[in-house]
Amino acid sequence: MAPADLAWQPSDDFLTNSRLARLTTRLGFGSYDELRRASIAEIEWFWGAVADDLGFEWLEPPNRVLDRSRGNPWPDWFPGGVTNLVLSCVDRHDPTRVAYVWEGEEGAVRTMSFGELSALVSAIAGGLRAHGVRSGDRVGLYLPLVPEALASLFACAKVGAVAVPMFSGFAPDAVAARLRLAEARLLLTADGFYRRGRAVDLRAAARQAARDAPSVEHVVVVPRLGERDAGWEAFLGSDPVHEPEPVPASHPFLLTFTSGTTGTPKAAVHTHAGLPLKSATEVGYHADQRDGELFFWMTDLGWIVAPLVALGTGMLGQPMFLYDGAPDYPGPGRIADLVARHSVAILGVSPTWVRSLMRRDDHGFDEPPVSLRVLTSSGEPWSEVAWRWFFERVGGSRCPIVNLAGGTEAGSLLGAVPVRPLKPCSFNSHCLGVDADVLGEDGRPVEPGELGELVVKQPWVGQTRGFWHEDERYLATYWNRWPNVWAHGDWASRDEDGFWYLHGRSDDTINVAGKRVGPAEVESVLVRDARVADCAAIGVPDELKGETIWCFVVLAAAFEPDVEHDLRSLVAQRLGRAFAPERVIAVADLPRTRSAKIVRRAVRAAVTGGDVGDVSSLENPEAIGEIQRAVSAGASAPAR
Repeated sequence: MAPADLAWQPSDDFLTNSRLARLTTRLGFGSYDELRRASIAEIEWFWGAVADDLGFEWLEPPNRVLDRSRGNPWPDWFPGGVTNLVLSCVDRHDPTRVAYVWEGEEGAVRTMSFGELSALVSAIAGGLRAHGVRSGDRVGLYLPLVPEALASLFACAKVGAVAVPMFSGFAPDAVAARLRLAEARLLLTADGFYRRGRAVDLRAAARQAARDAPSVEHVVVVPRLGERDAGWEAFLGSDPVHEPEPVPASHPFLLTFTSGTTGTPKAAVHTHAGLPLKSATEVGYHADQRDGELFFWMTDLGWIVAPLVALGTGMLGQPMFLYDGAPDYPGPGRIADLVARHSVAILGVSPTWVRSLMRRDDHGFDEPPVSLRVLTSSGEPWSEVAWRWFFERVGGSRCPIVNLAGGTEAGSLLGAVPVRPLKPCSFNSHCLGVDADVLGEDGRPVEPGELGELVVKQPWVGQTRGFWHEDERYLATYWNRWPNVWAHGDWASRDEDGFWYLHGRSDDTINVAGKRVGPAEVESVLVRDARVADCAAIGVPDELKGETIWCFVVLAAAFEPDVEHDLRSLVAQRLGRAFAPERVIAVADLPRTRSAKIVRRAVRAAVTGGDVGDVSSLENPEAIGEIQRAVSAGASAPAR
């Protein structure tokens, strides 16, 4: 008997014609559940079958699928295999097929075929080589979401270099920190981009960042604002690279940043075989992109979603829609207009965007777009009100919401598949080939309905190869809680019907509208101000953004009326406007252990009214009461 609270049931078309249904039949299984169980019972067989099903291109085939002799933290996927992901994602496809449809905020539209993409990738790769970039070198990508950005991503791969994409909204200091960490040799940027009707000068920010990153030898500027650039033309005028660099399957392709809790971001390493295959399962088997369908996910190059969708659609030889602009300019109906005019079939969003849009009467979705077949989401947990609005108003109650959850360092761990029913806000499956579970404090699986830690108990394709030059930090972050078990840092649960749910982060990481930042990265900016002696940044629940940043500061001198405004501005300047604190509150002290470690958990609980837990290890438990009184007194002005 079906559960009473189902919101969506798969149609015969999904059950018969979806990529996942065809895979299930091809591999000889009678049902999706049989395939799902086999994908974790025999992970080596499964990922080998996936590589075959997707037609992954090898220059030399691997000796086997998986070597786990170093333990689950360090799997070696496809050992002995030689490849280059450009072979599978770009060069093998019909050159007349559409790869990208792009629209800028100002209304400009471009279409790029796979043949044109391949030629551009070869030209950019030639420019990289002419500027001294060799296999293993790192290249910073500080670009808006234009076709040249994804072509640059693939061009790095073509010469065996490692791409380092960064959020286009980062301020120069945040970019410089990532360039220094990666020791990037070259920075690709743009002259600017449009946001809410004005031109943003990206070139100046990039050059300032490069001055603070000694390893950067060249800054190359892509003309986005419509003006010719002789430097870019000369860069593309070098001898093109037609044959991709042969690299091992485990060769690094991407450094993508996730938040840190010790002052610096973490650079997760992804490889030529791992991330493309994982991405293709999410785009193909979960989101079910079919022949000729346009896949549009509102994102930025610096968020893992952009490389993931580009690799997934590239593996499948299918088109991706790119939008470079604000989603609410010139009005909230911009996304609805884009979907309708370009006949988008798959739309990916964040719950934050839905929460902001559903408050408006001019959202543009007066009628559900007829072209939409699948909705996707990621970034943060849903509320049921927002989920149902998206499902009913945008999807017409006929499109499944393929909710995906994972991270920069993992790809997706939980997902939805269009061959099983859906409950609101749920994941109706773990991702194929991902042995996920929910564990309690004792390391045992929790009962249905109980909260626990989301974990993975076996290696999976798409798992990071560690943090760049920080093996111990990688192990400490994910593997030290339980032997050979990845602890992801999210609270999760499963109900009696087997549906999965997320309940937010179980660590200190702050998630602002799907963009994660470590508290220590914010704090390291605040203490640059001579008036700040100590500080703690926390994430506070917010109905619109999921979380906002609140900062508690211990001042070195007497209180000054402008200190809150100055510190907000400082964070915005250093990290980007998206990370400007909602509140900055001056307190006498912060709760800390006897070893002087600030207990952010206690700070957050004091603000939200939660359980502060065991305070026996605190040197100064009275600081919690001080924070509560400061919050109640409204010790800061509203954000300006």
